[in-house]
Formats: sequence, structure tokens, C-alpha cells
Amino acid sequence: MKNIVLAAAFAGLSSTAFAGGMSEPLMEMEPVVIVEEAGSASSGTGAIVALILVALLAAAS
Repeated sequence: MKNIVLAAAFAGLSSTAFAGGMSEPLMEMEPVVIVEEAGSASSGTGAIVALILVALLAAAS
């Protein structure tokens, strides 16, 4: 009697594992590549020049 109940329990658990059927395939997006064009003068270069000028003025005084 216990074997029948145990077999029925395992049959019930195994059938719920496949209850949803096959899921729809997921659509994967292609990676987006962003290319930044290099400008003739960037703001970082201007900041470095300003810092060098401030250092020179501080050293001169």
C-alpha cells in the first residue's frame, strides 16, 4: 500500500515539472556599439593647460 502511495506521489511531482510545456524562444538583441569621434580640441586638454599655467604662476610668485 505504501509503495502505491509513494509511486503516485512521484508521478504527481514529475508531471508538474512539465506542466507549462515549451516556452517561447527569447529574442536576443544585438549589442549596440557607440563610436565617439575624436574632436580637434577636447575639454580635457584645456583643463591640463590651465592647470599648468596656474602652477607656473604659483611657482613664479
